[in-house]
Amino acid sequence: MSFIKELKLHPEQFDLECTTVWSFPRRGKWATHTSDWRGNWSPEVVRNLILRYSKEKDVVFDPMVGGGTTAIEAKILNRNSICSDVNKKALERTKKCLDFPVKNKSWHKLYLWDARDLKKMPEESADLIIIHPPYADIIKYSEGKLKNDLSNIHDIDAFCDEMEKVAGELYRTLKPGKYCAVLMGDTRRNKMYQPLAFKVMERFLKSGFSLREDIIKHQHNCKATGFWVKRSQESNFLLIMHEHLFVFQKIV
Repeated sequence: MSFIKELKLHPEQFDLECTTVWSFPRRGKWATHTSDWRGNWSPEVVRNLILRYSKEKDVVFDPMVGGGTTAIEAKILNRNSICSDVNKKALERTKKCLDFPVKNKSWHKLYLWDARDLKKMPEESADLIIIHPPYADIIKYSEGKLKNDLSNIHDIDAFCDEMEKVAGELYRTLKPGKYCAVLMGDTRRNKMYQPLAFKVMERFLKSGFSLREDIIKHQHNCKATGFWVKRSQESNFLLIMHEHLFVFQKIV
């Protein structure tokens, strides 16, 4: 049997989330989803966002496509997609991930764009924006090789300054009344908790967005075992096991 015939386009079990706490202990393995892109988000998150906040044939925009999760789900769910990234490797990977057949006629475009400068993206052209930015430099996607890669910024305030530029561009490109979802996590610096997610949230509010939902996402890929459990006990700090999924709305 060929790969195409064996390819499953939907999870075996899926229920649309209806609370503000989301937990997906298993990584999605349908279609061309894989978990080898560091920090990529769960396909269940993207599927929930697309199904809840868009309709078929809508344009879904992801300006930091990374491992291609958004593009894959948009194709399966009959949404058109525009996906971009500053990292050519991300775009090359996404292009390969989109190489599977579907019965719908949705279209998908990939661009090498900086999310802080989306002048080639028409104003009010996206029906839904979903974005999973880096959490400052917790994971460096280009190891300092790309000057415009936000994952190379260590200073939290400087990172938030750049994310405010992103927020402004996303507000401009989103249609009135539509939604923009942002998944962000927190970190620690000098043993103190840094609410990075809320700092980014404030920049999006400053850019004109209204906060529709604050969803707590349980992180299952952070193993609370061995080395880090011992460090947590010895240094008396708690391991961060959650992220914030903010759903903003453009109300004008």
